[in-house]
Amino acid sequence: MLKIDSISNDKVKLAIKLCTSSKHRKKEGLFFLEGLRLCRDAALTGYKIKYAFFTAEAISRYSEDVEFICDNSDFCYEISQAVCSKISQTESTQGVFCICEIDESCADIDYSGKYIALENIQDPANLGAIARTAEALGVDGAVLCSCCDRFSPKSQRASMGSLLRLNVIECDNLSEFLLNAEKNGMKLYATTPDSNALKITECDMKGGVIAVIGNEGNGVSEEVFSVCSKVTIPMSGRAESLNASMAAAITMWEMLR
Repeated sequence: MLKIDSISNDKVKLAIKLCTSSKHRKKEGLFFLEGLRLCRDAALTGYKIKYAFFTAEAISRYSEDVEFICDNSDFCYEISQAVCSKISQTESTQGVFCICEIDESCADIDYSGKYIALENIQDPANLGAIARTAEALGVDGAVLCSCCDRFSPKSQRASMGSLLRLNVIECDNLSEFLLNAEKNGMKLYATTPDSNALKITECDMKGGVIAVIGNEGNGVSEEVFSVCSKVTIPMSGRAESLNASMAAAITMWEMLR
C-alpha cells in the first residue's frame, strides 16, 4: 500500500474540494465518503471506488474490512495522522475514507410502487434522514427535485448509507414527472399543514403512489400542488407544522400501512 504523508498531496487536495464543493463534485463526477461503514457500503453496493485512504491504526483495527474495501478500489493509500486530520469531517474519525465515482445512470420507476418525492429540500440532515427512513420502511424509492446534493458528506452521513442503496430518481421538473406518473396509473399526494386538506389517514394508498414533501420553510410549490391531491397530517397540539423529515416519516408509514 502506498503512503501519503503530505497534506499538499494532489489527492488530499482533491478530497478536501470534494468535501466542501457540490460544484466540484459535479465537475469531477466524484464524491467523498468518511467512515468504515459508509466506505464498506459503497463497495458492497457497487460504487466504483477510485481512491481509498486509511490510517495505520485503521489498517490494524479493521483489517478485514480494509482488505475488502481495497479489493474493490483502484488505488489504496496509508495516510499520516496529519492528512487524516486535514480531510476528516467528524470529531471522532475512524481513519477510513474513500473517493467514489458518481453513478450518473437514472433509476427507473415502478408505476405500481410507493415513492416519496422531495421538492427543494435544502438541509442535508433532512435529506439523509428521509432516505434512511425510506429504506427502513421499504419505500420503493425517492424522487428528488431541486434538493441539496445527495452526494455531500453531510447527506451521506445522515443517511447512514441509505442514499447509496436507495432507488433515487432525480428530475428537473417535478410537476411534469408527476403528470407522467399519473398517466401510468399512480396516485399523487402533496403534503400541507392546511387542516382543511384531506387527512392522510383517509387517503387511498392502494397501488402506485407518490407523496410529495416540500421545502423546509415554504412547503410544496403551487405548481406541484396543482397536479396533486392535498393531504395533511392531523395535529392536535399547538405546533403549526412538522419538520420535513418527520412529516416524510409519517407520510411513508401511511403509504405502507
